Amino acid sequence: MTEDRPTTAPDRPSWRHRWRTVADMSGRVFRHRWTRRIRVATAVGLTGVAGALIGVMLFARADLNVGPFGAEMSVTPSVHGGTEINIPPLGSLHLDSHRGPVHLRVALGSLDQSRTEALIDNPAAISSAGDRALDEVAAAVARLGLRTLGLAVLGGLILSALTFRNVRRTAAAGVTALVVTGGSLGLAAGTLRPDSISEPRYEGLLVNAPAVVGDARRIADNYGRYSDQLQTILGNVSRVYSTISALPVYEPAGNTTRLLHVSDLHLNPSSWGLIRTVVETFEIDAVIDTGDIVDWGSSAETGYVASIPSIQVPYIYVRGNHDSAAIQAAVAAQSNAIVLDDGLTEIEGLTIAGIGDPQFTPDKSETNEAGDDSGPELLTAAGKRLSQTIRQSGKTVDIALVHDPAMAQPLSGLVPLVLAGHQHNRSVTMLPPPAAPAPDPSAPGSSAAPSPAPSPSAAALPTLPTRLMVEGSTGGAGLRGLENEEEATPLSLSVLYFDENRELKAYDDIQLGGTGESTVEMQRNVIGLEPDATPTPSAPARQPTG
Repeated sequence: MTEDRPTTAPDRPSWRHRWRTVADMSGRVFRHRWTRRIRVATAVGLTGVAGALIGVMLFARADLNVGPFGAEMSVTPSVHGGTEINIPPLGSLHLDSHRGPVHLRVALGSLDQSRTEALIDNPAAISSAGDRALDEVAAAVARLGLRTLGLAVLGGLILSALTFRNVRRTAAAGVTALVVTGGSLGLAAGTLRPDSISEPRYEGLLVNAPAVVGDARRIADNYGRYSDQLQTILGNVSRVYSTISALPVYEPAGNTTRLLHVSDLHLNPSSWGLIRTVVETFEIDAVIDTGDIVDWGSSAETGYVASIPSIQVPYIYVRGNHDSAAIQAAVAAQSNAIVLDDGLTEIEGLTIAGIGDPQFTPDKSETNEAGDDSGPELLTAAGKRLSQTIRQSGKTVDIALVHDPAMAQPLSGLVPLVLAGHQHNRSVTMLPPPAAPAPDPSAPGSSAAPSPAPSPSAAALPTLPTRLMVEGSTGGAGLRGLENEEEATPLSLSVLYFDENRELKAYDDIQLGGTGESTVEMQRNVIGLEPDATPTPSAPARQPTG
């Protein structure tokens, strides 16, 4: 008999042995020369692309001059391509102009005064400005493309040199940046869609552009007619700068204080550019806005007041009847804004008081919430409340601000100057002096005394003559200015000059033609030499236009 021996399974490698085997094989593959070359090539390629991105994002910009206008063009990486045209503060246009990983951004800047004056010296250049615009844009895009390519290669070279410190790898990274950037620009050029200008997408306030200016395709089809209008606009702008630069600024002393009075902007974006121009040209110390900065007082309009900080001087504001509490709060949130609502402030030594319009009536087609009959009483009561605040402050107030001129009469004799708006029509008058209180018939001896002595309260009444200056609409009444087909509402604003004694010595009235017009008028008025300002027989009535 044979003895049965137990059979044993062959030894299997343990998991540690298998792991060690895999690790050894992986290490040999990782250390293989071809694997090493792939790793180095990948690192070099990524470094070149990263350097190209850094160079393009930081420095790929080019300035563009089209006639008197300046703009900045820039290129940024993008997945979908396209072109964005920023037109502050209106918003932006987005064009599906091309495909590829390149996004073109154009930021429209401001007017250049030197180039505008050059157009004035050579009027023939105005007619050719529109004809050269297309060539100038094309040349700027080509210049930006070459600049972008060079910056991408330079960025790839610099980053790879700092990373590898090897000439061959640095050169390879530069070639990678050149190929990637050149390919991206070539793809954008190859997929260019020139007709995309007729299919823009609007953002910001420009969302209403199609309804206001018409279909973009129709504008492109009638370019000749719009080119003539562009020449008129350029000529108008030239006359603005020519008139402003030729007008001597009133300066009786080095410490003259200059205030700019604006009112009733009514959501007109072009008002901000006009205000900035006057502020910079006349070296304005502060801007006074007497209300109706928007049209409906809606929350969507709060973004309009975000341009106030661009004025770069104190912006003093009182609420108009088109401005809601939300609009007033949005103005107050701006860094340089001062909102007066039954309060006082001091600017350059001048003490200014102001109060907002007590009514909110943006829709003139409907009855006022408070009732038409109670409107005048509310306005008068607001003026009396501000006069009481001034008396209680114990300060000498130099200027009082209201929106509606109907609020001004209670301030007569208390302040030398009242600024208002609302009526969309410039006027300067002297307020009637305050009426003395009637004698009390129940007082002893009142019937026997034909001319009773003034009471203490009457003797305390101030006798200061008060000038009421009502500003026109700095926004040309906004979109409401387009409703009048016979005559457009002009854009009006005024510069006020105060001497070292805080007295108003002169003022400049500036008026630009409204929509569709190209007139510019400026008038210098010196206090004491201007046409006689007769007292108004009564407080101005509230007009339905404002």
